[in-house]
Amino acid sequence: MKYTFKLKEPNLQKETLILFSCFFKDENKKFIFSTGEKINPIHWDAVSKFPYINGKNKSKFAESIKMQLNRYSDLMLETESLYKRINEDFTSKTLRKVFDEEFKITPSGKNIFFDAYDEFTAERTKAKVWSDATVLRYANIKNILKKFEIAKNYPLTFSKIDESFHREFTCYCMDELKHINNTYSRNLGLFKTFMFWAKKKKFTYNDAFVDFKKVDRVITNQIALTIEDLNKLMKHEFKSKRHEKVRDVFVFACVTGMRFGELSLITRSNVTDNYIILKEQKDETKEAREIPLTSLSRYILLKYDYNLPLIANQKQNTYIKEVFAELEYTGKVQKVTTKGKENIKEEMIFKDRISTHTARRTFITMMKRQGKSDKLIASITGHSDMKTLNQYYQISEPEKKEAMDEVFKIDIPLKVVKSGTNE
Repeated sequence: MKYTFKLKEPNLQKETLILFSCFFKDENKKFIFSTGEKINPIHWDAVSKFPYINGKNKSKFAESIKMQLNRYSDLMLETESLYKRINEDFTSKTLRKVFDEEFKITPSGKNIFFDAYDEFTAERTKAKVWSDATVLRYANIKNILKKFEIAKNYPLTFSKIDESFHREFTCYCMDELKHINNTYSRNLGLFKTFMFWAKKKKFTYNDAFVDFKKVDRVITNQIALTIEDLNKLMKHEFKSKRHEKVRDVFVFACVTGMRFGELSLITRSNVTDNYIILKEQKDETKEAREIPLTSLSRYILLKYDYNLPLIANQKQNTYIKEVFAELEYTGKVQKVTTKGKENIKEEMIFKDRISTHTARRTFITMMKRQGKSDKLIASITGHSDMKTLNQYYQISEPEKKEAMDEVFKIDIPLKVVKSGTNE
C-alpha cells in the first residue's frame, strides 16, 4: 500500500501540521492521521513529500521531524505485513487503532508536550515516589519552560528538543534567570528524567536529549555551625516563645541530621529509648533507618511531648534568621557561587545565610570533623550517594590551620643560620 505525507495548510506563512495519508482501495477510503509534527511550508519539499534534508530550505529540526515521520510509515508497513501473514483483512479501522495506541490520541493541532508533562507529574505524584519538595521542583520547571517559550518565541514540541533547544534553554536559565551551575544542573537532570519517561511511553522517539550535558556542578561555600554555636543557641533565653520554639526545632535538626520535611514524621510510636525509627519518605523501598537520640535531642522531644512545634518551611527560614540576629550573628561572610566558568562573590550578613538546611549541613560537617566515617554518617542521614553527602561538608579556615599544625610538627632550630655567613 502506498502512503504519503502532506501539509494540512500548505499555503500558510507559518508552521502547519504534517499529516500521514494512505488509501484503502477495498474500502474506497482515504486514511488521514495527524502526526502532531509541524513545519513551515518553506521547509517542505512538495515533490518528495518530506522535509528538505539539505540545502538552504532545510529546517534546523529536519532530522528530528524525519525520524518522527518514519515511525508512522514503518508502523503502517509492519502492520500491513503482519495482517497479510495471518491472512486477515487490513482495514483503515485496524490502522487507526494501531496508530492511536502507538502515538496517543490527540486532537488535531494540539501540542501534546505539556499534556505529556502533566501526565508524567500526575503519575509520579499519585504513585508517591516523589517527596513534596520534588513535586514543587517539577512544577517550577514547567513554569520555567512556559516562560522560555514566550521569552524566546520557541514553541515546545518533542521534535524540537534538540541541541538548538539545549543551547537556547541553557542561555535563558543562566543569563536571564541568573541560575547558578548547581541550580541549572539539577533542573536539567529533572527535565531529562521527564524526557526518558516520555520516550518510554512512546510520546516521542527523539532521543537527542540524552546527549545534553550539564554544566559542572560545584561545591559552594555554605555556612555550617560549630559546637560553640549550638551551645550559645541553647543557653540563650529568648524574649519570644516563637523564637524559642524555632531555635529548638533548628537545634534538634542539627543534632539528628534530619531533613526539615522529615521532622513531621516523628511521633511517640516511632521513638524508642535510644532511637528515632524513621521510614524513608523519598523512597518507600528503603528500609527504615535508626537515628540515635542524644541527651539534647531527647530533651527537646520530651519538652514538646514528642510533637515538635513545626511551622511552614518558609516561615521557619524567616524566623531562624531573627533568632541569629538576636544572638548578634551580624558579621559579614562571603558567599561564592558559580555561573558557567565565573565565580560570583558577594558579602552577606551571617544570619542571612542561615536556613533550615543549615542544620543538616551542620550535622554532617561536625561528624566529619570528628573523624566519623561516611558510611556511619550516611546510615543516619539516609544518603545513598557519598558524593552528595560530602557536598555538605564545609571545611573552615581554623580547621585547615589546625590540621596543618598537627601534621607538620617540626622543631624550629634554636639558632637560625643567616644566608651568606660562615656561622
